[in-house]
Amino acid sequence: MEVILVKDVTKLGFVDDIVEVKNGFGRNFLIPQGLAKIATPQAKKQLAEVLKQRAFKEQKMVDDATVIAEKIKALEIKLASKVAKGSNKLFGSITTIDVAKFLATNGVEVEKKFITIQGGSIKALGKYDAKVRLHRTVVVDAIVEVVGEVAK
Repeated sequence: MEVILVKDVTKLGFVDDIVEVKNGFGRNFLIPQGLAKIATPQAKKQLAEVLKQRAFKEQKMVDDATVIAEKIKALEIKLASKVAKGSNKLFGSITTIDVAKFLATNGVEVEKKFITIQGGSIKALGKYDAKVRLHRTVVVDAIVEVVGEVAK
């Protein structure tokens, strides 16, 4: 079954993408949740017209996202967390929320849902890879360094 995505769906596609899904997934989850609509010929024609009109705005969004990407690349993301003496294991963990807060304090507003850390969350000191998706075509690789504070 072909559907047109109304909202971004993780691991499936972005808004206005036409994707092929299994009938049950489309009819029982995507359409009732308001995430997609059936891709009829009329809906496809309407989508093509909307995309044509939106092309100019889309280019401006890509340019803005590229500027933000350059700011993120220039940042050195260092997050401090408490650790036990003689250990590199953290009390708690560093998540996408912490990375989003760090970026916000440095003038870059990014929602936490657009940040992914390889392995989910960070639970030890070191350097980790994170991806920040600013636009469907602009994804920034950032290195998150976790440094320790000795807990008292």
